[in-house]
Amino acid sequence: MSLLEKLTTDAAYTAQFEYSQLELQMPAKQLCWQYNQTKPDDTVTKEEILSKLFGSYQKQVFIEPDFRCDYGFNIHFHGFAIVNYNCVILDTSPVHIGAGVCIAPGVCITCAGHAIDPEQRVAGIITSAPITIEDGVWIGANATVCAGVTIGKGSIIGAGSVVTKDIPAGVIALGSPCKVVRPITDQDRIMLNENKTVV
Repeated sequence: MSLLEKLTTDAAYTAQFEYSQLELQMPAKQLCWQYNQTKPDDTVTKEEILSKLFGSYQKQVFIEPDFRCDYGFNIHFHGFAIVNYNCVILDTSPVHIGAGVCIAPGVCITCAGHAIDPEQRVAGIITSAPITIEDGVWIGANATVCAGVTIGKGSIIGAGSVVTKDIPAGVIALGSPCKVVRPITDQDRIMLNENKTVV
């Protein structure tokens, strides 16, 4: 299996570090740099860069700088999404981001890992597994989503959480390691007062 096939597989894998990984990363590094230097009101250039960077991209994806990723082609947006400031996605495996996802500032989404054994780690043995963030998920500020995780539809991940295992749909989860606190219910709906003007 080639390096590119390993990177884009939907299964977890282990591999020996190859310098060709750095070559494959160079287009994403260039595009991220360009994006982060683009004027805030230059939406045309921003859309052009993101359409080149990501494997799947929708015009309803809004990303604040600075944004960084390893490869870009492994990141797939499936609808409207907001990615706030200083997000890092280590996409050594596919990352699927559903419609209506909100990603707060400082979030790290990392498919990549290293060997636990120190000799293997020094020898450049790496691990990777895909990440799926389903529709309507909100990931709080400075949270980390680790390799192999699926976050279920509509769930909320609390700020500062470290998500090491799958989170089911429709729940609030938080902590390090991240654990389910409670389900989201109708009592969580906000009642809007339409008689008042928000300034």
